[in-house]
Amino acid sequence: MTPITEVEGRRLALSNLDKVLYPATGTTKGEVLHYYAATAAGSLLAHLYNRPVSFLRYPDGPDGQRFFTKNPPPGTPSWVRIAEVPRHMAQQAGQVLIQDLASLMWAANLVVEFHTPQWQADRPGVADRMVFDLDPGDPATVVECCAVALWLRDRLATDGLLAYGKTSGSKGLHVLVPLEPVSSDRVSAYAKQLAVEAERDLPELVVRRMTRALRPGKVFVDFSQNAAAKTTATPYTLRARTEPTVSAPVTWAEIEDCRSPAELVFLAGDMAGRLERYGDLLGPLINPNRARPLP
Repeated sequence: MTPITEVEGRRLALSNLDKVLYPATGTTKGEVLHYYAATAAGSLLAHLYNRPVSFLRYPDGPDGQRFFTKNPPPGTPSWVRIAEVPRHMAQQAGQVLIQDLASLMWAANLVVEFHTPQWQADRPGVADRMVFDLDPGDPATVVECCAVALWLRDRLATDGLLAYGKTSGSKGLHVLVPLEPVSSDRVSAYAKQLAVEAERDLPELVVRRMTRALRPGKVFVDFSQNAAAKTTATPYTLRARTEPTVSAPVTWAEIEDCRSPAELVFLAGDMAGRLERYGDLLGPLINPNRARPLP
C-alpha cells in the first residue's frame, strides 16, 4: 500500500520508497525524498519560487528512461499552482510553480531534476539573473572550468557585476549573476559578447560554439541558457547521474583551489554540512540589493 503523508495540510501519496534510484550508492527513493524535505527544502524553495519549472524525469533512476517536460504532469493536484507562460507562436501554456513544501514533495515523488528560467512567472522574458554554463570537453574537466569561471568573475567585475558559482551536478560549473530586471534578449547578447572575449583571451582553453569537433580539451562557454525559452538546473536539485550528485553552490575559494575534479563533486549526503557551514551561498541571487544593471 502506498503510504499517505500529510505535508503542510496536503495529503500526498509517496510511492516506492524502498526503490533504489542510484545503484552506485544504493540510494533509495525514500532517501531522495528525505534529502528534499529535510536538507534542501528551505534553500531550494527560495530559488524555485515564482519560476515556472521544467522537469527532467527519471522515474527508474539515471539508467532508465529520461524525459523532459514543461507541461504539468498528468494527475497534478489541483492545489499545485500553475502559471500561464508564453510558448511558441505567442501562445500561452501552463507550467508548474513550486511555491511550498507540499508542492516540492509532490514533484520530488515523481523523481525529477528541477530546471528554471532566468526570469519569474509574472515577468516572462524579463531576466533577473544571468548564467554561463561551463561545459568541459574531454579530457578537460571541471578544473579547467574553474580557470574560465575565474576569468568570467573578474571580467564581470569590470562591469560592476557580482558573480557566484555552483557545480552543474554533472561535469561542469555554472556562473550566475544577479541583475536588475532586463530583457532576456539583452542578457543573451551581453553574455555572448563575454563568451567571444573569453575565447579571444583564452584561445587554448575556451570555445564559444557548440560544435562538437571544436570542444575536446576545451571549455564550452554556453551563453544560450539566457534565452527566454531556455532553463538551467536549479540550485540544490539532484541530477540524474550515476550517483546522487547535487547542483551545489560553491565558494570562490573552492574554485580557486580546485586541483582535481573530485573536489567539486557533492552528493546529497554532503549538503546538510555545507548548508550548516556556509548557509545558502547563492542567497545573493534572490537579494535585490545584490542586483546590478546590465551594462
